[in-house]
Amino acid sequence: MEWYSTSLSSPSSSSLLNLRGSALTRRKFCKKFSHPSLSSSRLPKPFLQVHHIPHTLIYQQSPGNLSSKTYRATISAEAGKQVEKLSGPSPSKPVKSMENSDIVLVAGATGGVGRRVVDILRKKGIPVRVLVRNEEKARRMLGSDVDLIVGDIAKESTLVPEYFKGVKKVINAVSVIVGPKEGDTPDRAKYSQGVKFFEPEIKGDPPKLVEYVGMENLINAVKENVGLQRGKLLFGFEGDNYRQLSWGALDDVVMGGVSESTFQIDPNGDENGGPIGLFKGVVSTANNGGFTSIRNKNFSEPENLSAYDGLELRVKGDGRRYKLIVRTSSDWDTVGYTAGFDTVEGEWQSIQLPFSSLRPIFRARTVSDAPPFDPSNIISLQLMFSKFEYDGKLNPTFKEGPFELPVSRIRAYMKDPITPRFVHVGSAGVTRPERPGLDLTKQPPAVRLNKELDFILTFKLKGEDLIRESGIPYAIVRPCALTEEPAGADLIFDQGDNITGKISRDEVARICVAALESPFACNKTFEVKSTVPFSEPFTVDPANPPPEKDYNEYFKNLREGITGKEALQQQSPIPV
Repeated sequence: MEWYSTSLSSPSSSSLLNLRGSALTRRKFCKKFSHPSLSSSRLPKPFLQVHHIPHTLIYQQSPGNLSSKTYRATISAEAGKQVEKLSGPSPSKPVKSMENSDIVLVAGATGGVGRRVVDILRKKGIPVRVLVRNEEKARRMLGSDVDLIVGDIAKESTLVPEYFKGVKKVINAVSVIVGPKEGDTPDRAKYSQGVKFFEPEIKGDPPKLVEYVGMENLINAVKENVGLQRGKLLFGFEGDNYRQLSWGALDDVVMGGVSESTFQIDPNGDENGGPIGLFKGVVSTANNGGFTSIRNKNFSEPENLSAYDGLELRVKGDGRRYKLIVRTSSDWDTVGYTAGFDTVEGEWQSIQLPFSSLRPIFRARTVSDAPPFDPSNIISLQLMFSKFEYDGKLNPTFKEGPFELPVSRIRAYMKDPITPRFVHVGSAGVTRPERPGLDLTKQPPAVRLNKELDFILTFKLKGEDLIRESGIPYAIVRPCALTEEPAGADLIFDQGDNITGKISRDEVARICVAALESPFACNKTFEVKSTVPFSEPFTVDPANPPPEKDYNEYFKNLREGITGKEALQQQSPIPV
């Protein structure tokens, strides 16, 4: 086997960099590894040095233009469809559903909204993990059996990556602490009445540290586990992003065959004129052979793709059926989780292979007692063109001779519809302190006292911006003044940061949990209040409670891109 480190480091080279080894070298390799079991300790040669592609040779494509061209044909090899069509019986142990083990992290779980969120999630049977600063307080409030992380978002060193394994979604209810200057009761009775009823001051860490630095720390701690909406690039070219892998040919010479393949870079082979990888070769059934493949060098650190639903390949088809093999073990000759995919001759296609469609295969046989596929521990990828399917089935598109499969990228993807992975409890009013022409006498105390409270709303807005810029699917809930009243009042959802009023903490907690499961809430920023005026208390008759709300009816009317910052950006220039 020979390894290829493809590079565009020489602009004068031909458009295809031919890095294929000679047939003689391959036969030596076949002779050296006559035993059918390949040992990772006996690899024939180390990988060549990986070179970076010079920036001037990377095709520049704006995201807008790319998206209009890249998704013309999406093929999804769902289990029971394309993959099942040509395969043998399913494994006796189905792949474990990841959704059943998803954990929701609640940050700020001992606060007024946070503890209510925890209660709702538990009642729904959703696994919960809480991030708190005070373990004793948390266990007293939430129960001794709570799944708990002791950490402080203001202190990056306390957010150990190991703590967040298994977390797929986050509800962040952390907030800087505001309290009465004159002090409060042990159960914070004055605070619960609302800042309108006392002279406030910051207690503990300042807003910049909690709302901005802390937000950055929390996002960095959970990002790998909750994922990015655009997916995670494993190989190839996507806009101005590029990720290189070292690939090596693994052909039927290991069984005495004569097929051979290579992996090259074509600097101009992409549908938009940019670079691609090219899996090509000649396949033959002579000497009982009939397959060619390329496999990347094991990742130096396993790739954690647990936030995603599958792998997407962008390829130009040739009418043949190929396989993608994913390995979760660093052993050389081991089970590969495999899916076949069909291509259309001459067409660029985005082919989605859900993790649920991957079949545990060892030497073309289904391994019924293989462990469930673990997307958090991806070790290597392999592309194969073979005469053989699985369990005695044959590839109906197989034919001997030359073949080639251009590959512009391989990435992990989130399936549609995408729902928020990060729900944040912010505050109405965050854009108002700097808004021109605003009558501050009609605004809540936090707006009037923003400077005195160490720019609390300014840093809350900066923290929001970090979420919106992170690439994580999100929802930002901006409640008006929080109360201890029960949920159930009629609500007003708004955007643009203009409304004032009050809303129950119970209601906000319900909205946060509902947003986690709603595609209509994804990437939306909104304010919410009840229709009940401040001067009127809201009560509920326990014998005749109000009906539960379908929050999707509110989420459906929200729009992306509206934050209230629009009013700041439209300020007239100051006359000179």
